[in-house]
Amino acid sequence: MKSSMKSGNRKEYELVFSMHALSEKIARWTGKNESQTTAISGLTLFRRESPTGPINGLYEPSLCLVAQGSKRVLLGEDTYIYDSQNYLITSLHLPTIVQVTEASREKPYLGLKMTLDPKEISQMMLDNPIPPPRIQQSSRAMATGKMTQPLLEATHRLVDLLSAEEDIPFLAPIIQREILYRLLVGDQGMRLRQIALAGSQCHQIARTIEWIKNHFAEPFLVNDLAKETGMSISTFHHHFRSMTSLSPLQYQKQLRLQEARRLMMTERLDAATAALHVGYESPSQFSREYSRMFGAPPLRDITNLRQIELFD
Repeated sequence: MKSSMKSGNRKEYELVFSMHALSEKIARWTGKNESQTTAISGLTLFRRESPTGPINGLYEPSLCLVAQGSKRVLLGEDTYIYDSQNYLITSLHLPTIVQVTEASREKPYLGLKMTLDPKEISQMMLDNPIPPPRIQQSSRAMATGKMTQPLLEATHRLVDLLSAEEDIPFLAPIIQREILYRLLVGDQGMRLRQIALAGSQCHQIARTIEWIKNHFAEPFLVNDLAKETGMSISTFHHHFRSMTSLSPLQYQKQLRLQEARRLMMTERLDAATAALHVGYESPSQFSREYSRMFGAPPLRDITNLRQIELFD
């Protein structure tokens, strides 16, 4: 019994030590930047020196690790908190509210994101007899999982390639496949398998979500979406909500409002033009729904965002 406890403590210490080493590598590559795209396709590094307020954003299929600090993600009514001991895995594009909850100048928030390709996952499952993961209760397309030493070691090797760019084209895909493998056999592996398994109901919902994401400004009938998946309307609604925590129309609305906000902030469109651009026919309806989502009417919200940007 004592030997088992000592072994557990040693593994925990090794994980903490290894994660601290990863935080130093991320700090070296981010400098003062809040986000840093890298020469490795799909790998982005992050740094924040203070906590943030809630920020609306779209999570893409990805693995997110926090080497130092912590982050909170809201998906509908669900809350996910991840830190140096827990990773976040997302298997679909999901509209969320994100907040860095632990960060300071002395101990900044340091993390990374590696995007996941469902086609690559499907191919891996076809090419190799991957052991099945543990049973999962939830069908959400977002979850946190316990960090493991093999997953962390593979992540170290991926980040280390940034110091040897000539090796990236050859070694990065190999290491990224190892990371995918570690995820597929881990606690949350079933989520990735469901999305990648052609013909499954989860795969059909994933295809629908991809269509909405690419056509969010266009009107649609839920009946038509259900028919495309071969499901009844009630079954389609159930699976869509169980994976995203949102109805199809709520999902579309969040995408529209986030894009309108981006257009007003970065393209400097007025509210009426942005509303039309994302598919709203009624400016008053747009203003009501925008205020409900972001806590202020469009003009006031964008003015506040620009003042914060100037202050930062």
